[in-house]
Amino acid sequence: MSVDMPCTAKEPTMIDAISAMTEKTRALFAEANDHTRTQFEKGSKAFEDMHVFQRDNVDAVVESSKIAAKGLEQMGQDAAAYVKSSYEQATGAVRSLGSVTSPADFFKLQSEYARTSFDAFMAHASRSTESALKLAGEVAQPVSNRMALAVEKVKAAA
Repeated sequence: MSVDMPCTAKEPTMIDAISAMTEKTRALFAEANDHTRTQFEKGSKAFEDMHVFQRDNVDAVVESSKIAAKGLEQMGQDAAAYVKSSYEQATGAVRSLGSVTSPADFFKLQSEYARTSFDAFMAHASRSTESALKLAGEVAQPVSNRMALAVEKVKAAA
């Protein structure tokens, strides 16, 4: 005796279930794909922004270095001019002291030279200190600007 029972009741249910699972799986994979693409694009954009930000940081350091080099060159020229001027003053003082006829005149000229030399030194030291402080501020400015921008970006991201 052969039993041929039709399976028509279970076949459509099984096929429907497989089709529904396939569609859900496709939808999940499509959603995962979209999410992955979005995250990749965000990551790429963040990496690009970071690259640009770091490049600009390097540019700021280079700019600071240029300012420092220029400023130090100027300070070196000022120091050389002061040394030259001091040497010329000393040479003139020695000539003057060599032509003195009395000890009183000698001490008077020597005291005058010492006073003018000290005053010139103090003026030069004051100018040098002022120049160094100004230069330090100018050198720090490009990097300081970048730090301020970094703080703004961190605040905006938070």
